[in-house]
Amino acid sequence: MYKYDQYDQAMVDARVEEFRDQARRRLEGKLTEDQFKPLRLMNGLYLQLHAYMLRVAIPYGTLNSLQMHALADIADKYDRGYGHFTTRQNIQYNWIKLEDAADILADLAKVEMHAIQTSGNCIRNISSDHFAGAAADEIVDPRPYAELLRQWSSFHPEFSYLPRKFKIAVIASDTDRAAMRLHDIGIQIVKNDAGELGAAFYVGGGMGRTPMVAPCINGFVPLDRLVTYAEACLRVYNRHGRRDNKYKARIKILVHEMGAEEYTRQVEAEYAHLLEEGVEPPFAELERIRTYFEDPLFEAGAPEEVDRSDPDFAVWVDRNTVAHKEAGYVSAVISLKPVGGIPGDATAEQMRLMADLAKDYSFDELRVMHTQNIVLPHVRKADLHALWTALDEAGLGSPNLDTVEDIIACPGLDYCSLANARSIPIAQRISERFAANGKTGTLGELKLKISGCINACGHHHAGHIGILGVDRKGVENYQLLLGGSEAEDVSLAKITGPGFDENGIVDAVETVTNVYESERQDGERFLDTYRRIGMNPFKEALYG
Repeated sequence: MYKYDQYDQAMVDARVEEFRDQARRRLEGKLTEDQFKPLRLMNGLYLQLHAYMLRVAIPYGTLNSLQMHALADIADKYDRGYGHFTTRQNIQYNWIKLEDAADILADLAKVEMHAIQTSGNCIRNISSDHFAGAAADEIVDPRPYAELLRQWSSFHPEFSYLPRKFKIAVIASDTDRAAMRLHDIGIQIVKNDAGELGAAFYVGGGMGRTPMVAPCINGFVPLDRLVTYAEACLRVYNRHGRRDNKYKARIKILVHEMGAEEYTRQVEAEYAHLLEEGVEPPFAELERIRTYFEDPLFEAGAPEEVDRSDPDFAVWVDRNTVAHKEAGYVSAVISLKPVGGIPGDATAEQMRLMADLAKDYSFDELRVMHTQNIVLPHVRKADLHALWTALDEAGLGSPNLDTVEDIIACPGLDYCSLANARSIPIAQRISERFAANGKTGTLGELKLKISGCINACGHHHAGHIGILGVDRKGVENYQLLLGGSEAEDVSLAKITGPGFDENGIVDAVETVTNVYESERQDGERFLDTYRRIGMNPFKEALYG
């Protein structure tokens, strides 16, 4: 993984002291909240319903055991003993005091972490495939390119005050595990017919109030021009993006209203100009970055056999491990979705355990998934039983990856000042319902996502089953959506009809799974069956 050089460390340390002064002036009343707000947001500090929330950046979701231990220590010292892993591969703390914020940033800086640009109208934490560098199906590790873009975008003077927040994802596989086409810019590393590596650019995706799937505007940009093309995309957006209406300020609206063809024409013109300006970092810089992402020293001839005599362990292996590019290894997913638990939450004790297990079994490396779980990317098959035993004893051994219990949920009205309804209790009740009825395994792959408001932090538009909480005359109400996908078969979910109350939405989810069970054909996922039979059978079962 990438390690700071003296310039990285100096920038982060300087930002800590800058923010310390800003927070001090706010506490002394020398800055108003309106003056302080843009300053704190650029350092990842939100003011929510009950307290400040701090969002810490974990670039492309990669961290080591020292950093995970530091996150655990922050949870104990400054919060209430836990943290919340998010859909941008970050971690959030929900009970922060302003007077502690600068000290937290200083503690983060000691382990090469920060909260810079995790909020505000800027380029946010750049995300990637959580199996990057380990996936059996990738053509190259995408993280060096994500790191190059991270360095380019950090403190970029032209893009610090964009019309709206901006999100970038980078993948290098035809299997999309990062919701790439639902980002402002999605980049897929590809090979052309000559075997040369390049980047396909998808621009103008996103969820929220107006969900859109990004079109491909250029199928092959040479990798030695990656930053230049990204800058061209941002410049056109910065020039024409709406600043008079925040609901129309995202690049997806610009691409839609301008038209993908005209937007692309302007990007290509800007790109040609920037090529003459020479904004691309030297190729040697990409090569320097790439050295930090070399493969660990895998054991040659690591055994392939796994003792499956323990049935509980066998279920976990089948559901929570993923094929690795190296023989004798897998990527092991640690579920942060226990039955009745809060999706994405981990206690300080659990964080420390995950850190220790990464050091013992995964070359000192962890990944945060955008699905709010944790991955140990490089685990010997021979170590799986010992790993699972430790996880299971700590409440981290739930065998539910990509099942109906593996729910994405935003904090909702329990924490967020923007929310209209609670998300967490709905997720808890759904996981309890399906654990009790025993259908989790028989339903197979079924991705359920819950948002507490139209901003879609829970990705409900991309759920095979999505739930959106709304306020209906002061009462929490839940709309049910079907048919979404954030993967390579990307699609946007559609609302079934009138919403449900808290009890009714749990029943409604079970109803649509019953329809799936009765209608599916051999090998069909829920999403496949929905696409084949359409919405009507589900609506009939829900509403009569």
